[in-house]
Amino acid sequence: MQRIRLRYTKRGRLRFTSHRDFQRAFERALRRSAVPMAYSAGFTPHPKVSYANAAPTGVASEAEYLEIALTQARDPEQLRAQLDESLPDGLDVVDAVEVHTSNFADQLQASVWQIRLEGVTSEEAAGAAAVFLAAESVEVERLTKNGVRTFDARGAVASLEVVDPQVAAGGTVPPDGGADVRPGRACAILRLVVRHATPAVRPDDVLSGLRATADLAPPVPAEVTRLAQGPIDGESGTVTDPLAPDRAAAPAVLPSTAGPRAAATA
Repeated sequence: MQRIRLRYTKRGRLRFTSHRDFQRAFERALRRSAVPMAYSAGFTPHPKVSYANAAPTGVASEAEYLEIALTQARDPEQLRAQLDESLPDGLDVVDAVEVHTSNFADQLQASVWQIRLEGVTSEEAAGAAAVFLAAESVEVERLTKNGVRTFDARGAVASLEVVDPQVAAGGTVPPDGGADVRPGRACAILRLVVRHATPAVRPDDVLSGLRATADLAPPVPAEVTRLAQGPIDGESGTVTDPLAPDRAAAPAVLPSTAGPRAAATA
């Protein structure tokens, strides 16, 4: 049995796709692409697909991950292209690797988020961020299925900064998500690294914390994009590629097994 890990995106209007909606769309894409899926046992077999730490509905993302199990070996890049063609624009499969390591969920230690605050100046956002970071703890409330829960939003935030809108628009956020600079309007861009903790701290929790500590209240809803998720470097605080260990552990292809052309050039 072969296992493949995939990175996919939620862009533009497709950010409003719920996780369940994506599951249905992805299973249709598997059928259209004739992927030799492995299935669970029992009365109602399901394709063996594992999803990891999906972004909330309404949030765009450049770094969503899942893993599939196959009954026959497939080239990861060809499989990625086939699935990408079978999904609607905005739900894009952008990377694929064969699984060579275990405990993938443990690799997803933190996320990089970008928050676009329409109607807020960079100076206002920078001041609010400084107040938030200076606090030892910032308690926020969130309504859950078990009632209202209070927790600290500050402890999970590894970094929080204001970035120039032109820098933020320089290829980090896909063009179909809209321009970060809109003439005649103030716009602040926050970029933050949030560790994955229990309970999970989401970007809207950080916005609640900014409102509580610095009275920062954008006049319109914020636009949130997850830029990356993966292992976090303890010294630099950067989030790295969680698929890198699988690439590093992949067996080398010898010239004699890479085909006639490779053998001829060896």
